[in-house]
Amino acid sequence: MIKNIVNLGDAAIYCDFGHDVNKEINSKVIKYFRALKQKNLKGITNLSPSYNKLIITFDLNETCFDNLKQEIIDLNINMKVENQSQKINIPICCDDEFSLDIERIEKKFGKSKSEIINLFLNKNYFCYMTGFVAGMPFLGDIDNKIQLNRLKTPRVKVPKGSIGLTEQFCNIYTFESPGGWNIIGKTPINIFNPSNKKKPNLISPGDEVAFYEIKKKDFTKFYGR
Repeated sequence: MIKNIVNLGDAAIYCDFGHDVNKEINSKVIKYFRALKQKNLKGITNLSPSYNKLIITFDLNETCFDNLKQEIIDLNINMKVENQSQKINIPICCDDEFSLDIERIEKKFGKSKSEIINLFLNKNYFCYMTGFVAGMPFLGDIDNKIQLNRLKTPRVKVPKGSIGLTEQFCNIYTFESPGGWNIIGKTPINIFNPSNKKKPNLISPGDEVAFYEIKKKDFTKFYGR
């Protein structure tokens, strides 16, 4: 399943699952991620899954590359691993003040706002990874009728909670930050909570996400969650 296992600097391992980006390959990444997490090997300090890669950092005082590489090769990925996946429903408000790019998207695809939003809502999304900004989920796969390139000029500030589209993915901005994704709405839900040390991420790799539409007047119902 892993195509290559190599050193990444002095104290990290780079597990390469290939170049393709799809749910099948990412599921293999997550399977290794969960199996290694459950096995709790001595010396591992962090596991970072992405679309098709897994980076493992370790403490050189407790282990080394060769030992961990062999552990990964020998890992029984068919071992019974606790199913940690969740189905999460996320509210999205697509009122005009939150749909920052909707007019341009309408023109690009020759579709009405309601058609675009319906295409977006009528799918469940798989969380491939989190990152870029702490806790930001990368969710796929967008209907190919509304797949877009990044903005040519990224915004300096994208509001927290904004939901954007790029290529086959959508994401949710967990903090106000720069960004070049096409914004179609906003959620009032707090996706990342650093004060929750046990589980700061609402959405984790392997989770399934469904969106449902709300109006701005409904925002106050979700504050504090």
